[in-house]
Amino acid sequence: MSAPLIVLIVIVLILILMYNSLVAKKNQVENIFASVDSVLKKRYDLIPNLVASVSKYMEHEKSLLQEVTKLRSDANRPNISDSEKIALDAKVTSALGSIMVAVENYPELKANENVMHLQHTLHEVEEQISASRRAYNQAVTDYNNAIEMIPTNFMASLMSYNAKEVFKLVDSERKNVNVKELFN
Repeated sequence: MSAPLIVLIVIVLILILMYNSLVAKKNQVENIFASVDSVLKKRYDLIPNLVASVSKYMEHEKSLLQEVTKLRSDANRPNISDSEKIALDAKVTSALGSIMVAVENYPELKANENVMHLQHTLHEVEEQISASRRAYNQAVTDYNNAIEMIPTNFMASLMSYNAKEVFKLVDSERKNVNVKELFN
């Protein structure tokens, strides 16, 4: 074998490996996002039961309950983009947190077994969502690194791969908890 042929074979092998690596990373991101999506669907399926259980007690929070219901219907629209899903997830997380805080102001709700079960189930689903977000964010970071670093960035550019968005904290979740309010 001649030296130019060996160099050509090595270059072709490197290109194949880069291509396959990028495809694998993209597919991993899509697969993990599908997992996040299925856990979010679980959460959205719980929302009508939660709203129905607390609405008769929480007349003062009617607008909050309507907001959660609207966000749920927005999230269940067909053909919404991944970035829209991520934004809606942040809004739903914030709204559900507000409902859970509001439940604390209603002793009859805190004593209701159905509401307690829904709170427990929602808490479990939120833990699953959190774990799914972490896995997704790691896969996105790996993918984004691959499409931005040399030499795979050239291949990614040829493949029209673009950076993906990670799940981020909602501003309200970044704030310090006011412990005094929790005990009032």
